[in-house]
Amino acid sequence: MNGRLVSSMLPTAFLLLGTLVGCDPARSVDSNRFLHFSVHRAACRDHNTQKNVYFGDLHVHTRLSFDAANADTRNMPNDAYRFARGEAVGLPPFLADGTPTRTARLTRPLDFAAVTDHSEFLAETSICLDPTAMGYDSESCVVYRSDMASQTGAAGDFFLSLLGTPPERRPFCANELAPYCQNRARDLWEDVARTAEAMDDRSSDCAFSTFIAYEWSGSINANNWHRNVIFGTSVVPRIPSSFIEAWTPERLWDALHETCIDSGVGCDALTIPHNGNISGGRMFAAVDDLGAPYTATLAARRRTLEPLVEIYQHKGASECTPGDDPFGSADEACRFELTVPDICIGPNDPAGCTPICGPNAGGGFLGDCVAPRDFSRAALRNGLAEWVRTGENPFAFGFIGSTDTHAGTPGAVEEDRWQGHVGLQDATPELRLGHGTGTVVVTRYSSPGGLAAIWSEENSRPSLYAALKRRETYGTSGTRILLRVFGGFDFDAAICSASNLVERGYSEGVPMGSDLSAAPSGAAPRFVIQAQKDPTAADLQRVEIVKGWFDGVTTHEAVFVVAGNPGNGATVDPATCARSGPGASSLCTVWSDPSFDPAQTAFYYVRVLENPSCRWHRETCNDLALDCASIVASNPLYTCCDPSIASEIQERAWSSPIWYYPTRP
Repeated sequence: MNGRLVSSMLPTAFLLLGTLVGCDPARSVDSNRFLHFSVHRAACRDHNTQKNVYFGDLHVHTRLSFDAANADTRNMPNDAYRFARGEAVGLPPFLADGTPTRTARLTRPLDFAAVTDHSEFLAETSICLDPTAMGYDSESCVVYRSDMASQTGAAGDFFLSLLGTPPERRPFCANELAPYCQNRARDLWEDVARTAEAMDDRSSDCAFSTFIAYEWSGSINANNWHRNVIFGTSVVPRIPSSFIEAWTPERLWDALHETCIDSGVGCDALTIPHNGNISGGRMFAAVDDLGAPYTATLAARRRTLEPLVEIYQHKGASECTPGDDPFGSADEACRFELTVPDICIGPNDPAGCTPICGPNAGGGFLGDCVAPRDFSRAALRNGLAEWVRTGENPFAFGFIGSTDTHAGTPGAVEEDRWQGHVGLQDATPELRLGHGTGTVVVTRYSSPGGLAAIWSEENSRPSLYAALKRRETYGTSGTRILLRVFGGFDFDAAICSASNLVERGYSEGVPMGSDLSAAPSGAAPRFVIQAQKDPTAADLQRVEIVKGWFDGVTTHEAVFVVAGNPGNGATVDPATCARSGPGASSLCTVWSDPSFDPAQTAFYYVRVLENPSCRWHRETCNDLALDCASIVASNPLYTCCDPSIASEIQERAWSSPIWYYPTRP
């Protein structure tokens, strides 16, 4: 469960063009369409039918990604997996001989990880960095390397080429070099897949698991539609479907069905949306490519292919946001680590605040506006209304967290040790604390990111993937809180002291990520919540349940404190980061909805908050020992003295919801 490194772990995968283990032995796998790796997996010694929790990172970029390479990240997928397992890696800047001037290492290794390099420009990026490659001297590559040298983060014209409809390849890979580029991309993708296979521990230790994966980087008009595509088996398409070939989510789903799910060779995939917070109103719009409202068929398809969303990463939280909007929230905890901190919400808004997006407004990476409907809680609410309208809920998703590191450092989430996630672009305290380049993604408003937590019988790819699909997951802001949630109708308060709490939770109810239906005699659902603190972090302050419901006309939300005390008086000294005050090492409760209406659809998820602790920038500032009397506002280090940036945070965990659906009349 703690991701112990097995130093003797050896590669176990090799390319096999024969038949697929577990499928029809007479059916061969077409090597022109699929990569197929052999699977020799021993039974895990630690197999628990009542499930263990495993922590990992499903959003990781390396030098193969155009924006990571542009920041002089040199860690490759193999290095990222080594880092996740507990080994040290180098970070830029690098000396002339290639020696890194910084290193990083996890204090607690991960249990699983997936490298998710951008599928767009796999070939182009490698060509621009390889003097022996055809196309190295192209105009696009010259500009790309110029931006890399100037550390602007612009990535040449690569990013700009993704903003149109449809997006475009760079000219040198779209014309005479197209076959060369395609072959190079195929080879690179095979290396990505082969590395994931080699790093997946299939011995009985089951110490570390991997997924073959990539990121589909939807960016129409700079609005974030991004998804991480996670494959569940050792059979994957010969080349990934990128945003350039499949430039809407529906086209991506079509491609995954055609090239994987419906292929009959044992390939399976799911997609995980991320950064709804910079999507300009697009991420959770319940309309198809032509702007028509979802049908039941399309809603069910999205629910199946997208069982999860990434609620937290280094570009901030995507849970909820304040705002004068039907999907805005009065919940103060929604102000946690917002990428756009100053949102216009009323008559007393500060000058320069970011407005709420209109129906057709942009936003995204350019930061023109913020759309509360793009945040996870709003989408969950809208999903209830869609269920009533169509009979299917397209937004019945669970939660994970991850980092979105662009430094090849999965799981680097510790506030007091964070060195940034974007290579040269945040390689010094001045760069991390500065005002950035004017885009919405500014490091001082960013964070180290979060972790994905999975309840699974064992730490193996098949078991973990099954848990992802059934949504028995939760996300954290980087802490390793242990959180279990069960919903049912018969739980009593005594279950918290029962030795068989988990057994009863499964036998008498359903776990996080599941559905409840047909309340017996109108009885209100009851929820068992069990939370234990991260032993290296602050004590637990409180447990909350967030409820959303649809009354037939509009959706609503409410937050209930169900355990602990938000006013417990716990504090943190910003000068030393020493924590003081009361808190809990564990909290357990049974809660029944006091306003339950058996005729209304509803969802319930749990949020657990720790006592206050120092935010990463305060840890960095304390290390610098600055004298704020001598720091002017134009100095990047003024962030250390800026009272508008809170020095403390409350780390947290978000459970996947449990949904209640009434019996249809």
